[in-house]
Amino acid sequence: MRVVDSHLHLWDPWELEYEWLEGPMVGRFAETEIFEEQLPDVSEEVAIFVQAETVEHAFVDEVAWVEDIADAAGVVAIVAGARLDRGAATADHLDRLAEHERVVGVRHNLQGERAGLASSAEFEAGARRLAARGWTFDACVQAHQISEVAALAAAVPELRIVLDHLGKPAVGTAERPLRPSAEWLRDLHSVAAHPLAHAKLSGLPAEAGGEWTDAQLVPFLDTALEAFGPDRLMWGSDWPVSSIGADYQQGARARWFRTVLDWSVSRGVSSEALFWSTPLAFYGIR
Repeated sequence: MRVVDSHLHLWDPWELEYEWLEGPMVGRFAETEIFEEQLPDVSEEVAIFVQAETVEHAFVDEVAWVEDIADAAGVVAIVAGARLDRGAATADHLDRLAEHERVVGVRHNLQGERAGLASSAEFEAGARRLAARGWTFDACVQAHQISEVAALAAAVPELRIVLDHLGKPAVGTAERPLRPSAEWLRDLHSVAAHPLAHAKLSGLPAEAGGEWTDAQLVPFLDTALEAFGPDRLMWGSDWPVSSIGADYQQGARARWFRTVLDWSVSRGVSSEALFWSTPLAFYGIR
């Protein structure tokens, strides 16, 4: 079986500057560490690196650092950090990123931004610049912001957007699981109504605080399948974020892989598509 991990983070706070790392996340998670977390019984494994939210002035430095370790870490493509609302500065930044051949898309991390930013004229202009390059956009939002992703997809229909972590729905805890909310269901379907929109089956373990059960999270996978269909979903580990609860959990990445694989088999979803061909096609990797 071949696997593309469509959502892998790497970081090293001794090489780059981050303001959000705390607790067990303050450590080096790079080529050596991910090698120790390789998936069992997989014939080929590669990954898409998704920016790990360095400070803004280090966005390009992060790309260069990942390129240096990419072969050792199995990284075949990079989703770089960018601000899409900076006008000419956004255009200049995209030009700088284009000098790095592994860059296939960007992520302007929206989850902490003010309401309405993704619908602003400046942001939409940046999104059009991105689409004109044939690059993708990773939309990382909180559940209450999913409607903004749908609005962006409507405003820039030529942009390939992937919703990270299914929009971070409230999943509860292993002891007190939550069912998918009506609001999340509505907004997820509104994103899926746009043909170029995709979704990542990733990040749910982190939303559960690192302790979770299959029964707790499978209803969210089922809803994603209902909304997007089997051909616009891709698996991502969200390593190491989804492997860190109270402390780092060895083997959590492989456990999430097995959960989604078993679910896909039980639902008749092509594992080749979910774990391989869909992410490669979405990111334009040949």
